[in-house]
Amino acid sequence: KKYFKETKAVDDISFCIKEGELFALLGLNGAGKSTTINVLVGILQKDDGKVLLDGMPVENNIGEVSKKIGIVFQNSVLDKKLTVYENLKYRAGLYGISKEDFEKDLNELATKLEFNDILKRPFEKLSGGQKRRVDIARALIHKPKLLILDEPTTGLDPKTRILVWKLISELRQTKNLTVLLTTHYMEEASDANWVVIMDGGKIVADGSPIDLKNKYAFDYVRIYAYDEKLIKILQKSPYKWQKTDKFIEIEFENTNIAKQFVVENEKVIFDLEIIKGNMDSVFLNVTGKNLKEAV
Repeated sequence: KKYFKETKAVDDISFCIKEGELFALLGLNGAGKSTTINVLVGILQKDDGKVLLDGMPVENNIGEVSKKIGIVFQNSVLDKKLTVYENLKYRAGLYGISKEDFEKDLNELATKLEFNDILKRPFEKLSGGQKRRVDIARALIHKPKLLILDEPTTGLDPKTRILVWKLISELRQTKNLTVLLTTHYMEEASDANWVVIMDGGKIVADGSPIDLKNKYAFDYVRIYAYDEKLIKILQKSPYKWQKTDKFIEIEFENTNIAKQFVVENEKVIFDLEIIKGNMDSVFLNVTGKNLKEAV
């Protein structure tokens, strides 16, 4: 729990992140995501409860915990006046990384994130995408066990997003890196092992993307050409449906039920498509809010 005066910023939430998994935290601005992250890494003190990393209480082991965590904030914490190289060298020094190891690790990160050509450039002169790539390198320079990404790809061009996720996927496979992600991009959340949806400081839903979609996101059948007998069939059916100028849309609990309905009524259905529920629908149905509107 975390309170700010009378406001419950984080209200009695509980979750466990397994080693090596991609864990997504979803919610609109003000839902409690950033406060949760700040409590997890020890920036804010909790008012109640426990926060453990590898079984260690975070608040009693800040020094040890900081070595195991890399975090990419929404706003960069790097020095604007220093060059990219100077910034990353300084960060490596904070973790006691030798010059030889630093040069080796920097070369690898700069190559994979494609910023070798800007190492001597002042950080303030970089584009938004370049700054984000350097920020991610800064969070990875000490080889953390847990990488926390707070809206890491918001506003980035497609190429940079691909570069970032390619590296993260590689590190998860080769180093068993654990990743905690907050994002507005539902396709990123769809790739997670586990998703937690927050609203008003509380967890309102959690589960694997498949489980969440099965529970909260309905499938729809849109029928563009049909016999008028279909209307009478629907009027007697238990399904929610609506008729527009262009199609009839029917809501089903899952794909199997949708397919069964189509097969049973194939003589009166001539042209159709099945629209599967997605994570956008999950978020909307759970919170009553549209996550895309917050981008």
